[in-house]
Amino acid sequence: MARLPSILLICCGSMAREMTALVRDQGWSHMRITCLPAHIHNTPEKIPEAVRAKIHAGRGKADKILVLFSDCGTGGKLAAVLEEEGVEGIGGAHCYEIFAGGGNFAALMRDQPGCFFLTDFLVRHFDRLILAGLGLDRFPKLRRTYFGHYDKLVYLAQREDLELQDKARAAAKTLGLEYELRLTGYGDYRDFLAAKSA
Repeated sequence: MARLPSILLICCGSMAREMTALVRDQGWSHMRITCLPAHIHNTPEKIPEAVRAKIHAGRGKADKILVLFSDCGTGGKLAAVLEEEGVEGIGGAHCYEIFAGGGNFAALMRDQPGCFFLTDFLVRHFDRLILAGLGLDRFPKLRRTYFGHYDKLVYLAQREDLELQDKARAAAKTLGLEYELRLTGYGDYRDFLAAKSA
């Protein structure tokens, strides 16, 4: 039986748990994951060169490299780096689109444009990243400034976890938003990796 080519996956630390579970659950033992820290999204202009550094570090250690970052606010600069390096990426605007599925996300944005999204990672770290990160724990009046144009919090759940659902529901209440749960699983990440797994 032929050996499957080794594949290095470069992703955001905010998805490390989910991508590790996906690779394990699918039995893709020829894939390994390396991550950039999740907080790099606070400075999206740093993402392209940080991904390039991961690509260079991974060359010669895997037969193929795949990038699971979407554009993530780089204004097309990440796509330019991937083209220069000859590495394939998953595409899309951000992980919300990929988790929801491109067509589903487009329909959601068309029908309900005022949505604030959370993933499993963001639900787990809501207090630190959203409340403290935006200063809402100290200055609750900022809620209207940040979230006044949102109508709904949509939790794009990667797995069915009642505790996380309760936390997401509480987060919606804290932000004064309606709550909606969408159990997306791994969305287009699963399909993309399945197509590239051999």
